[in-house]
Amino acid sequence: MQLSNAPRGAGDGPERPAGNQDDRGAPSRDVTYEDPWCDPLAAGWGELDGTGLPTPAVPAACGESGPVAVPARDVYVQVQRSAAFQEVRGSYRRFVVPGAVGFLVWYVGYVVTATTAPGLMARPVAGAVNVGMVAGLGQFLTTFLLTWAYARHARLRRDRAALELRWDTQELARGARGGAP
Repeated sequence: MQLSNAPRGAGDGPERPAGNQDDRGAPSRDVTYEDPWCDPLAAGWGELDGTGLPTPAVPAACGESGPVAVPARDVYVQVQRSAAFQEVRGSYRRFVVPGAVGFLVWYVGYVVTATTAPGLMARPVAGAVNVGMVAGLGQFLTTFLLTWAYARHARLRRDRAALELRWDTQELARGARGGAP
């Protein structure tokens, strides 16, 4: 691999306008990001039709505004304020917060007990198996059970609503751009 001695901005990386040198990490004032979910290459936009010419029926690409110039961020803010979005987020929080707190208490309790009460943890349960081993294996078991419960909860209570919300958001964003049906 050869390294180029070309100056920065010669097509080998991100460029910055000359007037933006002091704004380290700040976005350029020349670039606007309308839709964070837009990926024109994945959608096939701008591909050639086999003759070397762009395909004629290409939907409006990211950044192109139609007759209605509403930023996509306004659509996302509108969706975020909707009751459907709040219900999906609420369902997520009602499961994750108690699950994470419960698991954290169980884990910290195991560690604290192992360090402060070694006699209790060394008490035999069956043969060479002691309370510490059973509790340690219980950590693995509860990890798998919590993962299974999370996946089941998401599948049964959130995935469908989140997918419908995603489709609605895409429809609103397409309408906001004045895009094609």
